[in-house]
Amino acid sequence: MDSNPDAEARPPLHSAYENDPDLRDLVVLFVDELDRRVDSIRQAFLAEDVAALQRISHQLKGAAGGYGFEPIGDAAARLEYELLHDEAELSALAERVEDLISCCRSAVPPADH
Repeated sequence: MDSNPDAEARPPLHSAYENDPDLRDLVVLFVDELDRRVDSIRQAFLAEDVAALQRISHQLKGAAGGYGFEPIGDAAARLEYELLHDEAELSALAERVEDLISCCRSAVPPADH
């Protein structure tokens, strides 16, 4: 697994709700938590902890959509699906894990208005 966070640099990912004054602070908190979630994903993958990866991807699938980050939710859903339905070795899931991490790292908080 590539540890370079810029290996597949993506354009900044903005929340669909970044201009909603009622959700702005929650979106900022969600983005602030993504570094912790990325660390958890990496640790679970390196430890080959399938249960933890399933839990994290399931949580991100729901939360990301709720905060307006559909691409993160989609990447989490793909990883969760493969973890639940695919008989592949965990190492074969590295691409899905990196895709999810890349999505998370591309999320940006709303700009100050």
